[in-house]
Amino acid sequence: MKRTEAREEAFKLLYSLQIITDKNIEDQTRIFLENSGIKDDDAIKYIKDIIYGTNSENEKIESIISENIKADWDIKRISKIDLALLKLGIFEIIYSKIPYKVVINEVVELAKKYGDDTSKSFVNGVLGSVVKKNNIEG
Repeated sequence: MKRTEAREEAFKLLYSLQIITDKNIEDQTRIFLENSGIKDDDAIKYIKDIIYGTNSENEKIESIISENIKADWDIKRISKIDLALLKLGIFEIIYSKIPYKVVINEVVELAKKYGDDTSKSFVNGVLGSVVKKNNIEG
């Protein structure tokens, strides 16, 4: 499984974790992976890293999102899809050290596929702002 496909699966799980009532991350991740049919060990590790990493750094990631949206906006106004995409992108850019150009490009493609008409611009703008404010290179 390619990284792009694994990233899309990680996004789907991140999104579903925002809307389910059972917040047991380990159980939900196990159930998701069992039902997805993913057999690639590298993809499974990547997905788990994203899910557990965004969960453990959730407060910091949400703070970063809040710092990079318009002053009159509240994070609660962001759609669950866009929020999952932003969490995925920010985690990869800041914590996984994956080149930000790759991350932004792929997350924007997911926004085009799953978000509404404004998602791609919104997600691109917020992630671009994160890169600039944090002086991230590469």
